[in-house]
Parts: sequence; structure tokens; C-alpha cells
Amino acid sequence: MGRWATWRPQLRALAPLALVAIGYLAYVAQQHLTASRDADTPVGGGVRAEPPLRYDDEYPTMHYATAPRGDAIAKLEARLARGELKLEAGPHGYLDSLLAVLGIDASSQTLVFSQTSLQSTRINPRTPRAIYFNDDVYVAWVQNGPLEIGSLDPNLGPLFYLLEKPAAGAAPAPKFERELTRCLSCHDSYSLSGGGVPRFIVGSGYTGVAGNLVSHEGWILVADDTPLKNRWGGWYVTGQSGEQVHLGNVLIRDLKDFDRLDELRVGNLDTLDGLFDTKPYLTNKSDIVALMILEHQVNAQNAIARVNFDVRTAIDKERGAAKARDGYELQADELSAATRKTIEDAVEPLVQTLLFADETRLTAPVVGDPHFVAQFMSRAITDSRGRSLRDLDRRSRMFRYPLSYLVYSAAFDALPRAAREAVYRRVAEILRGARNDAVVARLRPDERASILEILAATKPEFAAASAAEPRAEGR
Repeated sequence: MGRWATWRPQLRALAPLALVAIGYLAYVAQQHLTASRDADTPVGGGVRAEPPLRYDDEYPTMHYATAPRGDAIAKLEARLARGELKLEAGPHGYLDSLLAVLGIDASSQTLVFSQTSLQSTRINPRTPRAIYFNDDVYVAWVQNGPLEIGSLDPNLGPLFYLLEKPAAGAAPAPKFERELTRCLSCHDSYSLSGGGVPRFIVGSGYTGVAGNLVSHEGWILVADDTPLKNRWGGWYVTGQSGEQVHLGNVLIRDLKDFDRLDELRVGNLDTLDGLFDTKPYLTNKSDIVALMILEHQVNAQNAIARVNFDVRTAIDKERGAAKARDGYELQADELSAATRKTIEDAVEPLVQTLLFADETRLTAPVVGDPHFVAQFMSRAITDSRGRSLRDLDRRSRMFRYPLSYLVYSAAFDALPRAAREAVYRRVAEILRGARNDAVVARLRPDERASILEILAATKPEFAAASAAEPRAEGR
């Protein structure tokens, strides 16, 4: 029981997420009961009774189930329908072709062997699920199963799809099946208590040799502040982290293993060859840098989605549904004091996430696949001095200039104007040291100045909003 004591403070800190974890684990258990019956049944085959989507009641202004989609998959579907491109089937089904048209590099591969998926019976340490990603799409491949896809829509937040592998001897047109119930049983925040929004998930939990979660108590959601020693339970991990330990590559065989975790920890691997048969996969790696980028990215995107749902709903309530859309571009002083307060409260968690406010410190360099780093950096937006928010540090922290590159994303730009400007003003206030803040304490003045300079040079809207005087209270 001694090892468990190290987890308890963090678990108490995650108390607001307890219902999420319970719902998640209950759903996985349900999948174990039904997967043997449904494993070979084509997804979308036949009529499926689905309950009304809760978002339609709690966030009616979003029209999550019916609004026009503008995510990468919707755009791809339109191009396929126009005959502008085709998805070719291969040994991995549509995986290789889909990654190519979406611009997702194989070096982004991360491998998870815990059975935390709709396809639980197909996943174990010998046949892990592979996840590939870029800035706004996540594609998961399981041997002999459909592709699972998470795609960030600028207006609707995370959307989820399944793409069946083509049947043997047939070449039907690929069909993306949008999931509105099964995926959202887990991919929803506070799903048992209401008030949740769609989200992506990266978790860590003690995992057994069959891929099963062997302890419900130890499963956690991972974020920038999660110590490395508690990350990647149920994942394979390659790359160098020095003496910093983690739970990647660890298999729990019996309860005694909890008292000898240090003996079971396996780190600093160049490849996964020898742990399982890696030949079916696009690479023999599950890169540590890709994992850390993935963790930050999904948490920032979740925070953006939460702000989007909450702020649009607040504006809708003030202005009425007929005027809500026009209201999304209102300046803050055109909204009531109550709505402005709602917006300021809503954006604060996003600001803290964008600034890596509670990021766990690295105590040794983290080194991953140079190819992944190169393709990640290829999307950098630089200032006149060549600096970018994608510049990596990987010695004491993940990024050289710790303000998230997701401020350039279409999802961030689609936030209501008053929300974007509130983020800009708060970021500027923190980085200028206007008040005592954890971010101020961990960054040197020249580092804070550099972040402000990069953002001002590459995001003109930030320069205008952060220079504006704070708006008068009340109306």
C-alpha cells in the first residue's frame, strides 16, 4: 500500500473529475460485456436507437448534432463527394491514405494498450491501438477494426467519427459515421452530472497483461501539471527522459507489483522492438515528445471548447437566439456587466492552460524522434527574429516560449470576440507582471517579454486588444 500513498494527493486534487472517471470506467466495463457480440458487426449497420442528445437541452445555441460542420473530416467528405480525391485501401484499411490527405505524419504515432476504446476486445499489450495526429485531427487504428477519428470543429468543438475498413474483395466508397452517443459516453466532461461539453481524453492507469485496467483508483486524466512519474500508464513510450521515470511500458501482473513499481518501470527506449510485434504498425515507436505535445494539445482544445460553449450560451441568453450569432462579434462593452463577468470567469482556466501555468518541471532533457519534431516545427508561425510559439525547450519545460501555439488555431479564432479579447487582455496582464502570478514567478522578465513580442508580431488582434484600456464596469 505504500506506493498508493503517492497518488492520493493528486486524486484529491482531481475530485471534480471523479464522476467522469466513474462514468468512463463503467462504460469500459459495459464494452467488455457487449464487445464479443458486436466486434464484427459493422458500425452503422442497421437502425440504432439513440436518446436525445443532452447538448440540445443544455446548450441549444450550439446545435451540436445538426449544425453545419466545418472540421477537417467534413471538408474531406465534401472533396470525396466532388471526386477531387479518393481514399485508397491498403493493409491498414484506409489509414495510410487518410493520414496522407489529412497531412498527418506517421512519426506522430503513439501506442496505447489499455482497453479504453470502443474496440476494447481488439486491444492489449500485443496489439495496441495506434493514434496519429496533427493540430486538429486524431486518427486511431486498431488491428482488424474500424478507424476511430476525433476532429476539432472550429464552432462545435470535438467531433467523433468511425470509418469502417473495406470488406474483402470490395471497394465501396468510404463512409464516415459520425458518433453522437457511444463516443460521447466517455468523451464528455461531467457526463453524469450535466453541464459537460465534448472533449478529447488522454488518461493514465495501471494496466494488466490483457490490457484491462487493474485499478479504478489509479486512473487519471493527464494534463501539463501531471508529474511524469504518473503519466502513460497503459501506453508504450520511446525516447529519452534521463532519470525521470514514468508508467509507460509497465504491465501489472498481480497486486504485489504495486509495491515494486520502480523495478517494473521501463524507460529510455529507442524502439519498441522486442516488447511486441511492431511490424503491423507504421513505425516501431511511441514517441515521448509526441505524447507530451498530444497531452497539452487536447487539454488546450478542451478548454477552448468549454469557453466556446459557455460564452456563446451566455450571449444567447442575453440577446436571444435570433441575435446570438451576430452577438458573437460584439465588443465586451456592448454586453451587460453580468455577461462580461461570465466571460471573464469562463476564460480564466483557458488562459492558465495556454500559459502552461502549472506545468510540471522537467529535471532532465526529454529527447524524442527528430522527425516528429521537424514536422511539428514545420507548421511554426515566426516573428521577424525567427522565434515561434512552437520552439521547443525540453530541458526544464516543454516549450521555449510557454504560450500555446493553439492561439493560432481556427477553434480559438472562432471564439466570440469578447472571449478572445478577454484572453488577450488577461495574458498581457499576467506576462507584464501586473499582479503576482505563478506564471510570473517561473519566467524571467526577458522570457515574458519575448512571448509578448512574438504574439504581438504574429497575432495582430492580440496587439490591438492587449493595448486597449480595460473597459468600464456596468451599463
